[in-house]
Amino acid sequence: MYWNGTRTNPLFAYTPYLIKLKANAAYYTSNARELVLSVDVPYYKGSRWRFRVDFKAQQNPANLYFGLTEATLGPLRLPSTPTGGATYSNYKAFDEARKLLRPGENGEAPLVTDALSNRYRETEFMLNLKADYAIGKGKWRVMGGYEIQHLKYKTFEGLVADAIEPITGKETTAPNGFSLLARDYAEGNIKGVDGGWLSILQTALIYDTRDFEPDPTNGLYFEVANELSYPAIGSQFSFDKLFVQGRVYKKIPIGPRTVIAGRLAAGNIFGVNAPFFEFQDQWSPDGSINALGGKQSLRGYRTNRFLARSLWFANVELRVKVAEVKFWKQRFGFSLAPFFDAGTARDRWQNLNFSKVKTSYGGGLRIAWNQSTILSLDFGMSKEDRLLFFGIGQIF
Repeated sequence: MYWNGTRTNPLFAYTPYLIKLKANAAYYTSNARELVLSVDVPYYKGSRWRFRVDFKAQQNPANLYFGLTEATLGPLRLPSTPTGGATYSNYKAFDEARKLLRPGENGEAPLVTDALSNRYRETEFMLNLKADYAIGKGKWRVMGGYEIQHLKYKTFEGLVADAIEPITGKETTAPNGFSLLARDYAEGNIKGVDGGWLSILQTALIYDTRDFEPDPTNGLYFEVANELSYPAIGSQFSFDKLFVQGRVYKKIPIGPRTVIAGRLAAGNIFGVNAPFFEFQDQWSPDGSINALGGKQSLRGYRTNRFLARSLWFANVELRVKVAEVKFWKQRFGFSLAPFFDAGTARDRWQNLNFSKVKTSYGGGLRIAWNQSTILSLDFGMSKEDRLLFFGIGQIF
């Protein structure tokens, strides 16, 4: 819900809104559930301050894990054969192969399936407080924030899951084998599977000339954002995350409203004991970005398909307005948005380059409800997958 104030307000022409309230309760067919509450107040009482408060409680048993190094850039492999065995060129074939019964090993049941071996359950409670201050004419802003989280993780060893008899093709059930996440943790390759408390200090420097923050027509956006977690501030984990991104928006003289939008971003995690879950997103003052894969980065790949300590990615969209209607005193604008995404990941930031780049492409539909509320529907394609995403707001 947006409160825009009145036109007599001296800041009416400069603020995207005076107050934004968000309340979301969701239950998904994957048995995931989520509660999100947030408030955003730009130019609080006409001052240079902007305040944001976010709360989230969520549990998701369908999170995916394919590894935590640049080896994930290789083809899909079964969790039971992370460095050998058959490879799969598309996710559908890989998903079916995971269900095939195999002999158990190292304490597993006599016959097991790997249907859930790339999955894990995450339970999260999070509170985030942020404030930023506009410098000069307001194009530059400095931001500080504090976030506290509690996280729990569970893998699905021994849980009865779908299975397929390899000879007859008959569908059956069997205990799930060891998960890839648990195996990597047991071998000392990753940290943080036990979960715990996170205490994080957030800082950012922002340059913003967008003409309308929720759905820009022209302007630039640039940020350098950092998250620091350390035991001295009450955290069980030590790491430092740096994320840099630039966005550009340019209206071109085609049709009633056609905008070229582009983003280039790069991030790195410092600290040898950084927990695995911090590799799965990049923090931005505008909201965390799943990386690499999913609706915010590579829309033709599954979320967290490619993970490593360092990454870069880019997105380009052509947002073409095709119609506008009024209904029940509400205004709706409809736009098409063909897009192209690219990105890659590395174990060291010094090795980031333009080799092993993963790409995806597709088309989107945008519905602008009274300008501020943007409903987004994207269909992304890649060599591995075909995925449909729905959400509120532009992805960048």
